[in-house]
Amino acid sequence: MESIILSCKPGLRNKPEHIRKPKWLNIKLNTNENYRDLKKLMREKNLNTVCEEARCPNIHECWGERRTATFMILGATCTRACRFCAVNTGLPTELDLEEPERVADSVQLMNLKHVVITAVARDDQKDGGSGVFAETIRAVRRKNPFTTVEVLPSDMGGVYENLERLMDAKPDILNHNIETVRRLTKRVRARATYDRSLELLKRANEMHPEIPTKSSLMLGLGETHEEIIETMDDLRANNVDIMTIGQYLQPSVKHLVVQKYYTPQEFIELRDIAMTKGFSHCEAGPLVRSSYHADEQVNAAARERQRQGEEKLKEVLQS
Repeated sequence: MESIILSCKPGLRNKPEHIRKPKWLNIKLNTNENYRDLKKLMREKNLNTVCEEARCPNIHECWGERRTATFMILGATCTRACRFCAVNTGLPTELDLEEPERVADSVQLMNLKHVVITAVARDDQKDGGSGVFAETIRAVRRKNPFTTVEVLPSDMGGVYENLERLMDAKPDILNHNIETVRRLTKRVRARATYDRSLELLKRANEMHPEIPTKSSLMLGLGETHEEIIETMDDLRANNVDIMTIGQYLQPSVKHLVVQKYYTPQEFIELRDIAMTKGFSHCEAGPLVRSSYHADEQVNAAARERQRQGEEKLKEVLQS
């Protein structure tokens, strides 16, 4: 199995040489009418998308071909400075209390069957931004009763009252990204911890067992195969239903350097391993991101939750 692994220049200790992206990471640009319409809509509604802010490699596919987008609420400035993320960091603006209605209107205009709502981390807010999250979910539901809603919050500093406020608004999927393996978390993520992310996923499941949970892992930061498997096991031990696995791509020279490019075949093998672990769905590939094909994942998770519920009911009736 061929992989592309970072090497070092002769005579330069611990100074990795940047390697070229492999051919399987070539991106098809598609600035068609759908793409232009969505870009115009986002600007008219004064909305942010993680597609743009995080420089997602799939933006041309999602906007141009699938007409889907991931809304980023609570502003465009994050209070954290994770070393893998391209979103701006600094002192955020005041909360925009009209944002939930604008998101709901945009979902209606786009006629979305499934919407993903994420946010910058707002450690400056006592509620971690959970109030605006909850209002956005409710606004989308009022104006789009047949649209499924997926939310992707930060860890909210481990304040689980804030998580409960969000979960009580009843999203269809709770997505929170583990991002990397335990050993690399401190180096990769700002303020977040591996165990806090697992705890949040566990608590979300305990608060509303009927709502599937999801998490994402990015590869290429120096993790080992054993650590990847360990992360899968940790997620399943906390009842995570859906997993996405993608390749880390360095946004700028200020960010962490890619240590390895995984091949498409390696991603296929990791996806197969994840499915044997009991995930209801696993999306894995070089360009896969947390919200990639999210509309296809919600049905798989719902079916699996229903199956598990039926099995538990049978056990109760037979006991």
